[in-house]
Amino acid sequence: MIPTKKTIKKCLSKDAQLSVLRHTFGQIPDRRHGGGKIPLVDVLMSGYAVFDLKDPSLLAFDDRRCLDADNLKRIYGISQVACDTQIRSVLDTINPALLRANFSAITAQLQRGKALEQLVFHEGHYLLSMDGTGSYSSKNVSSASCQVKKHRNGTETYYQQVLGAALVHPDHRVVIPLAPEMIIPQDGTTKNDCERNAAKRFLPKFRADYPRLPVIVIEDGLSSNGPHILDLQEHNMRFILGVKPGDHLLLFDNLSEAIKLGTDTTFTQIDRKNPEIIHTFCFLNETSLNQANQELKVNLLVYEEYNTKTGKLQRFSWVTDFLITRDNAYTLMRGGRCRWKIENETFNTLKNQGYHFEHNYGLGKEHLSEVFVMLMMLAFLVDQTQQLCSPLFQAALQKAGSKRALWDQQRSLFHSYRIDSMAMIYTAIVNGFEQSELNIIYDE
Repeated sequence: MIPTKKTIKKCLSKDAQLSVLRHTFGQIPDRRHGGGKIPLVDVLMSGYAVFDLKDPSLLAFDDRRCLDADNLKRIYGISQVACDTQIRSVLDTINPALLRANFSAITAQLQRGKALEQLVFHEGHYLLSMDGTGSYSSKNVSSASCQVKKHRNGTETYYQQVLGAALVHPDHRVVIPLAPEMIIPQDGTTKNDCERNAAKRFLPKFRADYPRLPVIVIEDGLSSNGPHILDLQEHNMRFILGVKPGDHLLLFDNLSEAIKLGTDTTFTQIDRKNPEIIHTFCFLNETSLNQANQELKVNLLVYEEYNTKTGKLQRFSWVTDFLITRDNAYTLMRGGRCRWKIENETFNTLKNQGYHFEHNYGLGKEHLSEVFVMLMMLAFLVDQTQQLCSPLFQAALQKAGSKRALWDQQRSLFHSYRIDSMAMIYTAIVNGFEQSELNIIYDE
């Protein structure tokens, strides 16, 4: 049965969020001459519906476009459903930056509904995990937005990558994805783009979207460099960044010297929940990052986890701008290790749980592949918000058994019955429903 102990604020329901998306899409100016046959907002919502329904291709969506027209109108507000060709041609011309407002609108709902507070991590800050991943690769098909990798045998691979960012928490499997930054060749340059350049573009955009959101950026060892840390400081962001001894010789030499002099802090504690796990912390505050940035002071935390039953030993190390103490070392360690959620709970979910992240929905000539990534990430954001704060969605997911099974049942009900709301679909999955007999219509 539907959960009754918990309630969800009306503004956080799936149907309310779809209304917000349509309203925000409606603010995007239509640059087409004469406005086009189909309103731009309908084309955008048609593209979004492809990913919200988890259709494996635009063709799959187009095959049922006419049969689903009534449900698409009732659920997504689409008065005229765009075909696959129209979706590609129109979305190709849309600047993907214009879709950032949709991410801000959904997260603003979470803030107003107090749902985002569940992810507050340390001293009022949220953990913001960032990392790059591949979104497309081919040896034959390319576009202007593809990068090129040349192989020794003379062949080339065309590929696209994206810098993803999400609010995460060690106690929650749910992540809140933010607007991604594409790692693609930039206007006016013939060189391949890189993750570091994408991060440099991402930070000011993030701060413009969320000027007062306190975050702790968590990233891997590639990000623990002077220029990036200065960028984080410029945009008022705290950090816990992975470091490796081989990449930061001065940093770890300073720690070794402090250990000899006894000016470091080292302590061990047994895990409260699992006595077989022993935590060992060693930290040094106010030390130079590296030889090239000796004036840039950071705090170094080295951590070891030893399992007395299996004999397994794991070692991690981070730099942070939080003053490390015995009281907060465990918390900072958990924050640093939470970086993996951008890979496990974001990229792996998009690639393996029905979102078809690496499928080529279309490259286009201008922005099509970028817009598709944004729309897919928007669908993922809405699903994650439902998993975070909607008891109805949580119950439907539990009843289905997996996200893939939930998407299949959602799509089947959407295609087979008159549906008035997404809440109706989730209620049917939770409670069950009566199936009418198949009545065949014969021509006289």
